[in-house]
Amino acid sequence: MKFGLWLTAQHPESVTAAEAVAQHLEQVRTAAELGFDLALAGQHFLPQPYWMLQNVPLLARVAAEAGPMRLGTGISLLTLLNPVELAETVATMDALTSGRFVLGVGQGYRTVEDDAFGITARRGRLFEEKVRIVRDLLSGARVTADGPGYRLREAQLALPAPSVPLWIAANSDAGVRRAARLGDTWLLNPHSDLVQLARQVDLYHRERAAAGRPSTEDLPAAREVCVRPTTQEALDVARPHVEAKYAAYVSWGQDATMPSGDTLRRDWPDLVADGRFIIGSPEDCVARIVEHVDRLGVTELVCRFQWPGTPQHEVLRSMRLFAAEVVPAVEEALRG
Repeated sequence: MKFGLWLTAQHPESVTAAEAVAQHLEQVRTAAELGFDLALAGQHFLPQPYWMLQNVPLLARVAAEAGPMRLGTGISLLTLLNPVELAETVATMDALTSGRFVLGVGQGYRTVEDDAFGITARRGRLFEEKVRIVRDLLSGARVTADGPGYRLREAQLALPAPSVPLWIAANSDAGVRRAARLGDTWLLNPHSDLVQLARQVDLYHRERAAAGRPSTEDLPAAREVCVRPTTQEALDVARPHVEAKYAAYVSWGQDATMPSGDTLRRDWPDLVADGRFIIGSPEDCVARIVEHVDRLGVTELVCRFQWPGTPQHEVLRSMRLFAAEVVPAVEEALRG
């Protein structure tokens, strides 16, 4: 079982850019010291009511603090991006990290982002086409393709990166099927409850088998995590920041991408009660993580300890408690 850090990089106006960068550098240094395996950074454009650092420049900076950790995009919004530019950027990041880069991509769901980049139709098909182009370019193949904003004729990267793993994030069943067909693995989203995720994991494996693709050895999941000596304390610390973040998700339209039967339009007690988050005492967090392994087959947990507005000392306290009291207990439970 591996554990990763999800860099929020999304902040309220009250936090300056310099403060945010300093926070993320300290978080990565701390994660490396504590033995975390991976750090991911996501991507949004025009993310009101917050502002956000773009993921690749941030990852390039934190690479100097990350030691042996892998770094990756979790996720880049490939539908909006030029596939040649992304492939070239990924190859550069793979060189900067000595082959320890992970490319996580997603289709995206926000109309304001689609409009800003002129994406008006065929979003799913365009995403699939760009995935194939990026994969082929990274492999060193010559690529011929036409689409909105790109025209390639026997294009080939001078610096390929064929070993970069491709993780595809997905919320909907259609997205899960796409991840099974096109990705090296599916990055499980942080929003869905365990019942929906268990159903979708089964769908993922069935779709992968139907496509004649080998079973996935790695199955990473991103989750919201807060650890405190007692569960009530953890809930009290996390609640105002997680509630505000999930209200933003609803306003952005994230709720519309959820599987049928699941919704983020819930009161806090309902959001917490259905296994969606890993928030609680060390014992409760261990039990939740073991449940993720047993029910879903998760092999790597990417933890988001920070939400917009979370004070840095609260983030670092969670990280240290997680490494000291949760990780060893999880490893012992899984060995048993």
